[in-house]
Amino acid sequence: MEMMSNENAYHIPVLLQPCIDSLNINPDGLYVDLTFGGGGHSKEILKHLSDKGKLFSFDQDEDARANVPADKRLTFIPHNFRYISNYLKLYGVTKVDGILGDLGVSSHQFDTGHRGFSIRFEAELDMRMNQKGDLTAKKILNSYDAKKLTAIFREYGEVDNAFRLANTIVEARANGSIDTTEQFKTIIRPCTPKFEENRYLAKVYQAIRIEVNQEMEALKECLTQCVGLLKPGSRLVVMSYHSLEDRLVKNLVKTGNVEGKEEKDLVFGKITRYFKSLTSKPIVPDEEEIATNPRARSAKLRVAEKI
Repeated sequence: MEMMSNENAYHIPVLLQPCIDSLNINPDGLYVDLTFGGGGHSKEILKHLSDKGKLFSFDQDEDARANVPADKRLTFIPHNFRYISNYLKLYGVTKVDGILGDLGVSSHQFDTGHRGFSIRFEAELDMRMNQKGDLTAKKILNSYDAKKLTAIFREYGEVDNAFRLANTIVEARANGSIDTTEQFKTIIRPCTPKFEENRYLAKVYQAIRIEVNQEMEALKECLTQCVGLLKPGSRLVVMSYHSLEDRLVKNLVKTGNVEGKEEKDLVFGKITRYFKSLTSKPIVPDEEEIATNPRARSAKLRVAEKI
């Protein structure tokens, strides 16, 4: 049996070849990988760059740094991609030839039990991608009121019984702090539908994780900045894993903003277009890839060219 490489053990890159093909890489160009992770996508981009080419890779998770190769063409930026413009400016960069984003959580984060991302492990309720961040799952579950919890579960997890779930949590914490994943799962068991435990918990965990890491706000900020950073003819290649992310990407491609509001030229009244969509329907993994990497199942890849 073939051994996994370090980056594959950390995170198997999803839709690797379609991502690289979609970037339409200019060997001398300047590219950005928004989520370095195990480095699978970044290392593949580097294979297509000449000595003049440059790659800037972002990742706020300190664990990702261990996967960075010694390559003078690669600059690793250990920060959230919501600050993309500011950090690129530090390196004198205001325009790029392509941006790749593989959103969501890495396999490493799911599989590192003490990080609290997975329903499989007993751990402190953490879920921080940036381990220096102040907001944790524990803080949310023990301090947010029922109204705020309900909104998070409903919006970020599309949890059907969000109101009941939130009130169950508030009632339980009156008897003491909710600290661990197993404790939390026990508390919310009465809200969990029979025979759908894993699916339900995945939605609940997703909602908490998105709030902990302010994922939607960060993505909105990043995508908004991408419009100005991309050169005409360059590519935006983004892979999302749930409908909330995908909707923001779809809106940006269609209208040039994450809200999906069509802007009209003040002089001629024509709708302003910033991108040409190259994927009328998103690219999705085939059955073979899903069999090899089940976490690829929900991936949707959208590609757009800057006008």
